[in-house]
Amino acid sequence: MARVKRGIMAHKKRKNLLKYTKGFRYGRKTKYHLAKEALLHAWTHAFRDRKRKKREKRQLWDIKINAASRELGLNYSKLITQLTKNKVKIDRKILAELAEKHPQVFKEIIDQIK
Repeated sequence: MARVKRGIMAHKKRKNLLKYTKGFRYGRKTKYHLAKEALLHAWTHAFRDRKRKKREKRQLWDIKINAASRELGLNYSKLITQLTKNKVKIDRKILAELAEKHPQVFKEIIDQIK
């Protein structure tokens, strides 16, 4: 049986991993062991922060809606309660956009539910 040398596959494996470390600083972009450790952390943070980004966006929408509704005499919780009671199907993202960019339309929605 012929002897198998693994140099090609090992090199390919390392090269593929180093492809993802472009832009890293110091030895973390060229040295395999350091790059592997850096990517382990980087991918963990990337996964976590994709979730965090969504959470922060939703919080921002709530703040925008609350600020706009307080100017019109309601607070956030009462506004959402009134919307659900009157079966108005507008999500918070659209409400926040209306509150920020189209305050007249937002005012009309609030006048409808009062």
